[in-house]
Amino acid sequence: MEILGALLDFVLHVDVHLRQFVEHYGAWVYALLFLIVFVETGVVVMPFLPGDSLLFIVGALAGAGLMSYTIAVPLLIAAAVLGNQTNYTIGSYVGPRVFQWEHSKFFNRRAFDRAHAFYEEYGGITLVAARFLPFLRTFAPFVAGVAQMTRAKFTMYDVTGGTLWVVSLVTAGYLFGNLPWVQNNMSTIIWLMIFVPGGLALLGAWRTKHGKRPTTPRPEVAPQSIRPPGDH
Repeated sequence: MEILGALLDFVLHVDVHLRQFVEHYGAWVYALLFLIVFVETGVVVMPFLPGDSLLFIVGALAGAGLMSYTIAVPLLIAAAVLGNQTNYTIGSYVGPRVFQWEHSKFFNRRAFDRAHAFYEEYGGITLVAARFLPFLRTFAPFVAGVAQMTRAKFTMYDVTGGTLWVVSLVTAGYLFGNLPWVQNNMSTIIWLMIFVPGGLALLGAWRTKHGKRPTTPRPEVAPQSIRPPGDH
């Protein structure tokens, strides 16, 4: 419980803890940041580590002269891309074994074929959008691996999404993170950056689960020839 409490405190007060780390350990903060982003995106059981708020705070610290923007951005892009690649690899290793359970209700060949078709057609936008949604950011690359999305297509959207995610949030922190109003309301902003995207993700999942399912069109049946009465 103490570990969970400390982790929760770090997530909710990441601005305070990250600033203290920079003051005490200097350049070692880059190694810490790489590790956090890599694990948050690369280990499917660690979706609760800070993501959006962490990047925003990094930008704010860079704007205050405590970190280097030009070092932090490419480093964090590399961590985000490599994390997703690791998560995809784990999913691609697990997937073929899981979907061999032919008698499972959810993990069977038909479910695999549907997941594969979805990720081949819509996986790109899913991966890019998921970068900005807590929890989905961690699970999307794993599911892409399970669904056997082609590596080349996955890598293209992985790099695109990771770059957009890191650059947009770090730059936002760099430009706005040290404004007096932002500094005075940093705790509220961190809460919003955690719960608003998370709430949107949960709402989308709920609507998908409880929404009206499209009806499957019935196959057309060729009209039978009409015979005159008595004609056999």
